[in-house]
Amino acid sequence: MNDNFELVSLNRAAEMTSLSRSMINRYRFEGRFPKAVPLGEKRVAFVAAEVRAWIADKIAARAA
Repeated sequence: MNDNFELVSLNRAAEMTSLSRSMINRYRFEGRFPKAVPLGEKRVAFVAAEVRAWIADKIAARAA
C-alpha cells in the first residue's frame, strides 16, 4: 500500500507517538502535529507517513 494513502485514527496516532489524544489535539491546534484528514462530521484521521515523519523529527531532534 502507498504510505501516502494509509490513514490512521486518532487512537492509532496516539499509540504510535505515545501521546494522549488530548495532547495530540493540543499539538494540532498549535500547528505542531500533522494536519488531520476530515472523514466526517466528528471523525478525523492522519496520514500515517506524516505521523511517522513527525516521530522521526522528534528522534532526530534529540541528537542535536
